Amino acid sequence: MTSEDDGGFPTDYEIAKDAEKEPIKDVLEPWGIDNDDIELYGDYKAKLSHDGVDRLRDNAENKEGNLVLVTGMTPTPMGEGKTVTTVGLGQTLNHVGEDAMIAIREPSLGPVFGVKGGAAGGGYSQVLPMEDINLHFTGDLHALTSAHNLIAAMLDAKISQDEEFDVDINDVAWPRAMDMNERALRDIVVGLGGKSGGTPRESRFLLTAASELMAVLCLAEDLGDLKERIASIIVAYDTDGDPITVDDVDATGPAAMLLKDAIKPNLVQTIEGTPAFVHGGPFANIAHGTNSLIADKTAFGMGDYLVTEAGFGSDLGAEKFMNIVCRLGDMTPNAVVLVSTVRALKYHGMGMWPADLEEVKEAGVDELEAGFANLDKHVRNLQKFGVPVVVALNRFPDDTDEEVQAVLDHCREDLGVRIAESNVFAEGSEGGVDLAENVVEAVDEGDEDDFDHLYPDDAPIKEKIETVATEVYGAEGVNFTGDAEDDIERLNDLGFDDAPVCLSKTFHSLSDDPSKKGAPSGWELEVRELYPSAGAGFIVALTGDVLDMPGLPATPAAAGMDIDEDGNISGLF
Repeated sequence: MTSEDDGGFPTDYEIAKDAEKEPIKDVLEPWGIDNDDIELYGDYKAKLSHDGVDRLRDNAENKEGNLVLVTGMTPTPMGEGKTVTTVGLGQTLNHVGEDAMIAIREPSLGPVFGVKGGAAGGGYSQVLPMEDINLHFTGDLHALTSAHNLIAAMLDAKISQDEEFDVDINDVAWPRAMDMNERALRDIVVGLGGKSGGTPRESRFLLTAASELMAVLCLAEDLGDLKERIASIIVAYDTDGDPITVDDVDATGPAAMLLKDAIKPNLVQTIEGTPAFVHGGPFANIAHGTNSLIADKTAFGMGDYLVTEAGFGSDLGAEKFMNIVCRLGDMTPNAVVLVSTVRALKYHGMGMWPADLEEVKEAGVDELEAGFANLDKHVRNLQKFGVPVVVALNRFPDDTDEEVQAVLDHCREDLGVRIAESNVFAEGSEGGVDLAENVVEAVDEGDEDDFDHLYPDDAPIKEKIETVATEVYGAEGVNFTGDAEDDIERLNDLGFDDAPVCLSKTFHSLSDDPSKKGAPSGWELEVRELYPSAGAGFIVALTGDVLDMPGLPATPAAAGMDIDEDGNISGLF
């Protein structure tokens, strides 16, 4: 929820600035973490040491923790408050007597300075210090960017200076990375030729959060596993079509060295003093879209509940969490919270593209009810995994009682699912009691044995993609275009046929066309390219026109930000 919608409600930054924070070591001490377990980054941020991670993961093996995933319906461009709900639910579970931990992703500077905003929550359900978390934090994304570009530099050094290095210049797979939106760098030419200029070839930049190295960091179990995963990343192919890896260009050790601190999970606190892991930040429309497995596994050693989130709508983040993260991390979710809003329902009911949020605000119950199709599809999709679903209606100040009641009635009477109105943005844990109670009841009534992935490991690659397309997106089938058929043949030859699939798709629609709202039918998913994310352990399938290097809007959020001579920030949410 954004402050501009709140009619004079203080901004997120104002609330965060006025909040009383405890030293992070004092916040963590009641949860079994002492000073020897942490590396302090000032008074309010810390990294958990490798020994601390190992000890807490051992604790987790001796207890049964409850995993609650927060996801959402297809959002408006402003987002519907998944992080707010994640933070608020974690606070509220502690408020009602449970021991709950929170784990969320680190923000990327691209969205922070672009349009969507940061990833620290908002209102009275945010993690602190929010300005640090939304900016440089503990330097993890800078380390990832440096490691990524070191691999690229060492690859190009081999290409330019090693005459025995056999590489197909037209089949180099490793781009550069940066943590800032810049459309001018989507497609570039590197190298001017000659001894000093390097070998000319086409290349590109992607956002650090969209890189395979980010996915690798978030799926690695420890530093040793991280090194093995980095070593196996495919950066290019030789003239015979055989893969060239990071290890082949001697970059495994140096890249892992740069990530020795980044792999340690970060710990901060919420406004109400609940510990929160903020670690890793892969995008859900390109990668798997959840925070690190290290943070998740460690959190289970601290509390009885772990509340975590998956990026964008459930068709992207939650599907990948269930089919990829839970499979690779050997985890079972106990409940899913699906975030919905009145404005998102109206947005889909009106078929709004591009979005005019002022027009959406003025719409009524008829438009809202027309948008139920999108919410219903997300609920039914999640139920296919055998996990209890609780709908959280994230309330905004402009929502009328009639609109809210219409959503509550529809979920309870037509869908037969639990739903709770959530006011954690404006009220903190006091506004989330109904939601927390519904989640606890759903967890208690659920059965972990009911959980299952949508496809088995040994299903053919095409079948896996078709399953996600038809069962989750609502497509009638899949059209493999361009080089997709050849890509599948190569993946099979390279032994990636048993890997899960990570579909890269627009987050603006359940379909691959961002202009189609609601629950589109009668369409085919177009898959144009596939490639292995060997270090992460999954296959990426590109659909539609998804970009891994977004551009800034005409008036980026950064244009409204400033800092005064005393260090006071303005315009940061």
